[in-house]
Amino acid sequence: MIDLRSDTVTLPTKEMKNAMQAAPLGDDVFVEDPSINALEEKVAAIFGMEKALFCPSGTMTNQIAIKVHVVPGDEVICSRESHVYCYEGGGIASNSGASVRLIEGASGLLTAAQIEANINSDDVHLPNTSLVSLENTSNRGGGVCYAFEEFYKIKDVCKKHGLALHLDGARVYNAIVKNKEDPKKYGAVFDSISVCLSKGLGAPVGSVLLGSNDFIKKARRVRKAFGGGMRQAGMLAAAASYALDNHVERLAIDHDNAQKVLKAGLSNQWVKGALPVETNIVVLLLKNEITNTEFLEKLKKKGILAVGFGPQRVRLTMHLDVSEADVITICEILLSL
Repeated sequence: MIDLRSDTVTLPTKEMKNAMQAAPLGDDVFVEDPSINALEEKVAAIFGMEKALFCPSGTMTNQIAIKVHVVPGDEVICSRESHVYCYEGGGIASNSGASVRLIEGASGLLTAAQIEANINSDDVHLPNTSLVSLENTSNRGGGVCYAFEEFYKIKDVCKKHGLALHLDGARVYNAIVKNKEDPKKYGAVFDSISVCLSKGLGAPVGSVLLGSNDFIKKARRVRKAFGGGMRQAGMLAAAASYALDNHVERLAIDHDNAQKVLKAGLSNQWVKGALPVETNIVVLLLKNEITNTEFLEKLKKKGILAVGFGPQRVRLTMHLDVSEADVITICEILLSL
């Protein structure tokens, strides 16, 4: 079975397992796990930020960041399609007591003008706008990327109005590779960044939250309250560190594979179109004659797993475990289905 449901389904490589086996361990709640400390220092240096915090998941790093940035009753601006709103269990409300201002952005991407138009005035009847959360790449937008110039414009708006700026970087490395970006540019723009290491990079577990020294000090306390304090978790950090050293540049292969699958998908009799494909995600738009459930079942019978992505939409995600031979098979099946 070829599993294209998500880039989270990857398994550790033999070399990654060797790195995990060799990892020196300690107690991370006491900040004594050398492998975790080394990973945090590495990622902070890569993005040019002061401090980092290793956590079990990207949902946790996002929710910790939001809780540190806001107080109950505040409002968070984000895309209606964003992961922090759609797929984190209502965490903005339940964890932080904040409300959300949702913006309809093209492919889930927001503009500086849209954000400025949605900042509340200083009126006691309205929640205090305190945080803007962006997502790069945009998952529900089909893996499209922000133009960095827009980040600069959004940062200027946030500075003007005294707002914090957070990045959900679940697939930020896909954007970095696709656009040949320097990660330090992100560190110069955002107040906090969540960097996931368990998607395209292929680590089994983990995301890193980046910010200032004071921000991460507060975040460490929130992580403990959320139940995210891990003990001898250096093996997981070693896997993530190996991924950073060995699996970043190969993301370009996933992007190329997505283009091949897109071309085959557009020739399928049940497909009427697709979202723009820039990185590793292909979202096919189905004709009205078939439901996504029926299309997924046809794929499954041929040995391909994918996911529904809304009415008449199916997502196929390329990743580390999709081989060249797999891509040929996927394309053949899409062309003949």
